[in-house]
Amino acid sequence: MDQGRSPLFGSLTVAVAASLFAMLGVLSRTAYGFGLTPFAFVTWRAGIGAVAMALVVVMTVRRGARLVGWRSLDVRARASLGVAALMGATLNMAMFLAFARVPVAIVLLGFYLYPAIVTGVSSLLGWEPMDWRRAIALMVALGGMVAVVVGGPTAGTTEGIDPIGVLLALSAAASQAVFVLVSRRGYRHVPTDQAMGFILAASALIAGILAVLGDGASSLELPFGTPALLSLLLFGGIFAAAVPSTLFLAGIRWIGPVRAGILMLIEPLVGVLLAALFLGEAIGPIQAAGGVAILSAAVLIQRARPAEPAMLPAGEPEPSLEGSDGPVPATMSSSDTPLGDVAPGGLGDAGS
Repeated sequence: MDQGRSPLFGSLTVAVAASLFAMLGVLSRTAYGFGLTPFAFVTWRAGIGAVAMALVVVMTVRRGARLVGWRSLDVRARASLGVAALMGATLNMAMFLAFARVPVAIVLLGFYLYPAIVTGVSSLLGWEPMDWRRAIALMVALGGMVAVVVGGPTAGTTEGIDPIGVLLALSAAASQAVFVLVSRRGYRHVPTDQAMGFILAASALIAGILAVLGDGASSLELPFGTPALLSLLLFGGIFAAAVPSTLFLAGIRWIGPVRAGILMLIEPLVGVLLAALFLGEAIGPIQAAGGVAILSAAVLIQRARPAEPAMLPAGEPEPSLEGSDGPVPATMSSSDTPLGDVAPGGLGDAGS
């Protein structure tokens, strides 16, 4: 790590990235208010993000980076990257469909179960041991999710909670967990920006097909006749996808993956605050306690792994990491490391 770089500035960089990703709940809800469907929102946001990442790839290649072709990958790498792209698409669609049905806080807190899911599955597969710290974290996370679901303003009733929306949020967490598990050894020779561009492009393509089939082609044309909506989508694609992804890459190289992963937990906290300010959404005290439990479990899981790269959501790029033992080559991604060295990061493509 470059000792001349300020750890404080690196931490602020990651915090800003997390805060920008946290805007997605409010941005999507605002877009829905213009009549845009969730599938169309994913198509536009992922498409704009993919174009931005393509520009980044062009610049890095011009500066000497290697462009990895699909044919140069072996069968396993192609399959891994393909599954990662599919999980990126399902993550995005589940998140933004959930945003349309349940409060933003429920979606974000449900999504942050993914570190616990990865830990549990990894233990079942024998990839990492289930020690007391991880066991406690799993129980805390599950208990927190129960509190989030049943502890709303109408606790004790089913009013105000859409079970489909909750299931969508949990499916987003499952997609992220599969992404991390598949990426354990997959597509390790694909540079970060190129893998990210492929994943975003796949998300845009899949969502676009579903938008046309489910909502009609006119759903994708709506922004062209609504300048305010088009501006919002451009803002979201750039400042809630490409820019925070780049900031997160820079920040994690400056301060290391462990601190960056913990700082990304700012995302759901800022997301809840923005939802309260701009959407008038509030959560009950039991839900708040459940959210604290989920985030505490994520921190506990991360602290159980002393030298891990951040566990990134499917919608965010996998950074070229610099750990305590020296930098990882820029042509490698965080998926080069064993899953036991993976810790929770943020949503972002989300989501977040």
